[in-house]
Amino acid sequence: MTETVLRPFVKEDADWLVAQHRFLYARDEGFDDSFGDLVSDIVSEFLTDHDPKRERGWIAETEGAPLGSIFCVRLTDTTAKLRLFLVLPEARGTGLGKRLLARCIEFARAAGYRDIELWTHESHRAACALYARSGWTLTDSRRTRSFGQDVVEQSWRIDL
Repeated sequence: MTETVLRPFVKEDADWLVAQHRFLYARDEGFDDSFGDLVSDIVSEFLTDHDPKRERGWIAETEGAPLGSIFCVRLTDTTAKLRLFLVLPEARGTGLGKRLLARCIEFARAAGYRDIELWTHESHRAACALYARSGWTLTDSRRTRSFGQDVVEQSWRIDL
C-alpha cells in the first residue's frame, strides 16, 4: 500500500489548490466563481505574506498526486484560523481528513496559539462531524446567501 504523506505547501501547489476548490465547490455546492476567487485571494495572500513560524499549509499526496490540503494561519496573536481544508472525493473516508486536522492542531499548539477558529457551511456534514468528534464547538450558525447560493454558515472553535 502506498503511503500518503503530508508535506508543506509550496507555491507550485497554488494553481492545483485553487482549481480543485473552484471545481469541487461548483460541482458539489453550486458555488459561483466568487468562491474560487476567494480561494485564489487566500492562497495569494499566504504566498506573499505569511509568517512561517506561526502559519503553515500542508498538501496530502500519494506518489506525487495531491489528495488534500489544510492551512493554519494567524487570526490574532492567540487565535489561529483553519483554512483551505479539502480532501478530494477519492480520498474521503480513509482517515486523511482526521490526519490533516490533527496536523493543523498540533502545529497551532506548537506555534503558541491558545485556540483555533474556522468558518464552514452546514452542508459539509462529514467535516462538521469530524470537528465535533475532535473536540471543536459550534459557536455560530446563520442563514445567508454566499457564492450564489443560500447557505448556512457555521463558525467552530477549539481550545488548545
